[in-house]
Amino acid sequence: MPWNMQDYPASMKNLEDLTRKKAIEIGNALLADDYPEDRAIPIAISQAKEWISNVTQQERQSFADEKNPRKTDSHDHDPEKARLLNAAVLVKFDPDEKEWLVLSEGAQRASDRLATKEEAIARGSDIAENKQSCLKIYKMDGTLQETKEFK
Repeated sequence: MPWNMQDYPASMKNLEDLTRKKAIEIGNALLADDYPEDRAIPIAISQAKEWISNVTQQERQSFADEKNPRKTDSHDHDPEKARLLNAAVLVKFDPDEKEWLVLSEGAQRASDRLATKEEAIARGSDIAENKQSCLKIYKMDGTLQETKEFK
């Protein structure tokens, strides 16, 4: 069942209002893509927290000014977004920037850029666990080191 700012899962009640609004928006889109609620909720919360920590103040304000999500909002099915939500999570080294990247397989941009491999593995594990996908950890030379399943 879709959610709005007055009727949402209990696990979203302690989120800051703007983070909750984003989680509801993401969650409703996942439900429209036929994700079960028990998978949609943790993914939506995780993605909303990540989004809120990476946006500019201007983007926050712009999102705050938008209408609140409603249960009757339509969500166009976007196969590309659905594919990325189910994709494996990768931890790779970027030799140009000398940092570790966390990204979904096939994504154009990294969701996180971290100083150490340990930090990247921890973040990637959280994302893969929420997505119920797998984590592929690469060595600095680009070869696959290991794969962890979170299904």
